[in-house]
This record gives sequence, structure tokens and C-alpha cells, in this order.
Amino acid sequence: MEYMLYLVLILLFTKVAGHVTARLGQPAVLGKLMVGILLGPAALGWIEHGQFIAYMSQIGVLLLMFIAGLETDLEQLRRNLGASFAVAVGGVILPFIGGYLVALAFGFAQADALFFGTIFCATSVSISVQVLKELGQLNSREGTTILGAAVVDDVLVVILLAVMMSMLGTGADVSIGMLIGKKLLFFAAVLLAGWLLVPRVMKWLAPLRVTEAVVSASLIICFAFAYFAEMLQMAGIIGAFAAGLAISQTPFKHDVGHKIEPVAYGVFVPVFFVSIGLNVGFAGIGDQIWLLTAITLVAVVTKLAGGWAGARLTGFSSQSSLAIGSGMVSRGEVALIIAASGLQSGLLQQPYFTSVVIMVMITTLVTPPLLKWTLRGKQPDRSPS
Repeated sequence: MEYMLYLVLILLFTKVAGHVTARLGQPAVLGKLMVGILLGPAALGWIEHGQFIAYMSQIGVLLLMFIAGLETDLEQLRRNLGASFAVAVGGVILPFIGGYLVALAFGFAQADALFFGTIFCATSVSISVQVLKELGQLNSREGTTILGAAVVDDVLVVILLAVMMSMLGTGADVSIGMLIGKKLLFFAAVLLAGWLLVPRVMKWLAPLRVTEAVVSASLIICFAFAYFAEMLQMAGIIGAFAAGLAISQTPFKHDVGHKIEPVAYGVFVPVFFVSIGLNVGFAGIGDQIWLLTAITLVAVVTKLAGGWAGARLTGFSSQSSLAIGSGMVSRGEVALIIAASGLQSGLLQQPYFTSVVIMVMITTLVTPPLLKWTLRGKQPDRSPS
């Protein structure tokens, strides 16, 4: 029965905290993230990160990225693919070097330092998506570049992780050619399905004489794309985003968006925001305070600088480049998955895992105010979504 209490606490506290932070001039999502720390083991201990929270938050982040795909201007995304690629490459090279060097400075072995650098390369834009939506910038040139860069970053990081696992002798049987083949297969299948299959499935299911057939059809496509992405070692959020893009090209776009958003933001997305804070714990962190400070600064600065450099090289102004770099700072669940795989393979020592988790959490917390500050003065995008 405790899951009912969890939902009561999460929904009540996230709405109040979101309102308070919005009144203070910050993105509402920042308050929702702080609720996870307040209600979790780090503070009050009222909510534990169990299976219920894990499943609900996973659905939440998939729906968040699905809605982002639904509202994204596909033509704008195509126009900014070159910039997205440059931002992703810059956001992988600099963080990898920074993470590697800071690990060596703190006495890590060569293999451990290389893996540490890999953790720094990850990007998770689910938080940035929410901030961009709040600021009306999701379809801006900066917003679509961030979204495109996140997709490229995911591919580059997974390939880099496979190279590291293979090179560092973890016992994992990793074929780089097979991994790249899976990525190519994913994008080819998604493009083909989005063009040929999705419109037909929507037209076939929409007339069924059942309640909310269109919404059910869109969720079937969303979760099927996410499952297919996970099967091919891509992040599920990329599959959900692709599903949203595909449905945005059909006549059902506005109907789906109008009906999915209340469900997503009413229940599932708040659980996702809170789940991030539930990962934080401060036990034993005093012994690693200098390491934590160093890796957090390096994580923020290198991703910001890498994204800025990629954007500047492709014609963005300095302020827009800073905004794009800011949108890439959050490491989120992608970095946590990499860290967990390192823990399992022995490339990340248990005492350092907590520091990595807190670093990931801090990068997630600083992203909303940083993104809002760098986008200050920019008019909300008014193009139809």
C-alpha cells in the first residue's frame, strides 16, 4: 500500500516546489528535482527508490522524450544536423580528456582513469527538454541542435564504452563492428518505420470503436520504438523521441499531444524528476570531498566548453553557443548506467561510485538555472508545434 503514499507525497511536493521555484524566477523543474533529495534517503527518508519508483520513472522519461519528439520541428532538426554533430563531438572529446586527467591526478590507475573519462562523456537531455519547453525554446535553433546532439552523443558514447570494455580487458566479448552495425540498423529501421509503418498503424487503430484509440496507438508506437532501441543497445529515450517525431508527421499529432501531456505531467514525469534525487546519499562523502569538487567542476566546464566550441564552429553566436553547451551538461541516467557497468566490471571502485552519483546529480541540478541564464532575453519560439 505504500506506493499510494509515495504518489501522494511526490505529486503534492513536486507541484508546490515547482510553483515556488517558478515564483523565484527559476525553471519549475529545479524545484521538482530538489524534492527527490528532500524526500529521499539523503534527507527525510520518506521515499525509497524501489521497483515501483523505477518503473514509473522509466515510463515518465520515455513519455517526456516522446512529447519532445512530438513537438519538435523536423525541418529545423534536419537543418541543424551538422551543428548537432559538431556539438556532440566537442562534448565527448573535452569531457573524456578532462575526466581522464582528473582521475590520474587523484592517483587512479591508467585503466580506471580511461574508464572514468568515459563516464564524463555521457549526456542526458531529458531535464534540458523540460527547461526548453518551459522557456518556449524547444523548436528554436538552439533547442533542436541540443536534441540532435544528444542523439549523436548517445551513439558515440555507447561505441566509446564498448571500445573501453574491449581494450581494458573486462572479459566482455565486444565487437565494435557489430555495435556500429546495430546503430545503423536502428536508424534505418526507425526511418523506414516512421515513413511507412507509423502512419498506417495510426490510421488502422484510430477508427476502432474503443476508448482513446488514437492515444493507445501512439503509446504502442512509443514503447515499441523504445524497446527496439534498448534491444540494439541504444538508450530507450532515443527510441521514444524518434516515435514522437514519426507521429508528428501524421494528422494525429495535435490530438495525441493534447491527450498525452496531462497523463505524462500529471503522474509519470513528476516521479521521474523525484527519482533522480532519490539516488543521492551523503554517507562517507566527507572523505572524498576534494575528488567530488574536482570531478563536478571538470564535468560541468568540459561539457559546457565542448558544446560551446562545436556550436561556435558551426556559426552560432557566443551566447547561443553557451546555451547549447549548457543544455548538454546534465549527465542523468546515461552516466549512471555507464558507472554501474564500470562497477560491475571492476573499472570503477565502489568507494568512488557515490562521488560519481553525486556528480551526476549536481550536473543535473545546475542545468536548469544555467540554461535559463544563457537563454535570457531570447524570445519564445512561436512556430506551431
